[in-house]
Amino acid sequence: MPTTIRLKPDIEQRLDFLASETGRSKAFYLRQIIEDNLTDLEDYYLASNVLEQVRQGKEDVLSDEDVRKDLGLED
Repeated sequence: MPTTIRLKPDIEQRLDFLASETGRSKAFYLRQIIEDNLTDLEDYYLASNVLEQVRQGKEDVLSDEDVRKDLGLED
């Protein structure tokens, strides 16, 4: 399924220049950017969502003592 994005004119220009200078398509570079950075974006935004849920009291938080006990790592 195709996805369409709008870029700022200066970013579009840079992407056009890169594509024309290297002979690769803009789609190639956009795919590369997404593949290389999606994991970092997922980590950041999903962690931010969990943090907000913790702050709102919607997410349970365990102490390190409880986690060690649950994992059988008690001293």
